[in-house]
Amino acid sequence: MHLHMDHRFTFMLLAWTFLVGCGPEPGPEGMVYIPGGTFSMGATNDEGSADEYPRHRVEVGGFWMDETEVTNRQFLAFVEATGYRTVAERPVDWDSLSAQLPPGTAKPPDSLLLPGALVFQPTTQPVSLDDPSKWWRWTTGADWRHPEGPGSSIDGRLDYPVVQVAWEDAQAYASWAGKRLPTEAEWAWAARGGLDDPVYPWGNASVNEAPYRANFWQGLFP
Repeated sequence: MHLHMDHRFTFMLLAWTFLVGCGPEPGPEGMVYIPGGTFSMGATNDEGSADEYPRHRVEVGGFWMDETEVTNRQFLAFVEATGYRTVAERPVDWDSLSAQLPPGTAKPPDSLLLPGALVFQPTTQPVSLDDPSKWWRWTTGADWRHPEGPGSSIDGRLDYPVVQVAWEDAQAYASWAGKRLPTEAEWAWAARGGLDDPVYPWGNASVNEAPYRANFWQGLFP
C-alpha cells in the first residue's frame, strides 16, 4: 500500500481551505475574514477519537479563509505552472514505506507497489462504520486527474473540489498560491460558525432526524 495512503484518505474527505495573514475588510478576492475568539476544543461525547481529548480552551486570532474548496481548475493551474506531481502519481518508495512497518515485513510483489489512491465504493447492505475498507477501495491509477481510477477524468468537473491529494500536495499548492493551510484550531473555530459548543455546524440537532441539514451519503463519490 502506498506510503502516504493515510494522508490521502484524510484529505480526500476534508474540504480544502487556505488562509493568509490577518487584516480588515475588504480582503483578498474569494476569501472571508474570520474574527478571532476563544472556544472549547475537543470532543464532548464518547464518539471522539483518542486525540480529541481532553477538552481544552483555545484562543484563535483573526484570519482570512477561502470561501470555497480549492477546485480542479485552480489545482490544474498550479500543476501546469510548476510541473508538480502529487503523491498518488509518484512511484512507491519501498525503503520509506518499510520504515513505517514492523521490522522484518517482507516486500510485497512489485505489482502491488504501484501509485494509486482510495476510491469510494457504495455498499449494498449495512456495514460496520469501524471498518472503512467496506466502502473505500484501493485503486491503482487513481489520482486527482482520475478521481475514480483509470478511465475517469475531471473533464466537465473543473469547478468541482480537487480530490485525491495528500497533505504535502496541499502544502505545495498553498505555498504556490501565497497562502497556507489552516491550523486544527482555526479549522474548528471556523466550522462552528460562532455557535457555542455545537455537536454539528448547525447546532446539536441529530443528523438522523428530519429536516435534513446536509447531503449525507447520496449520489456518487468522490
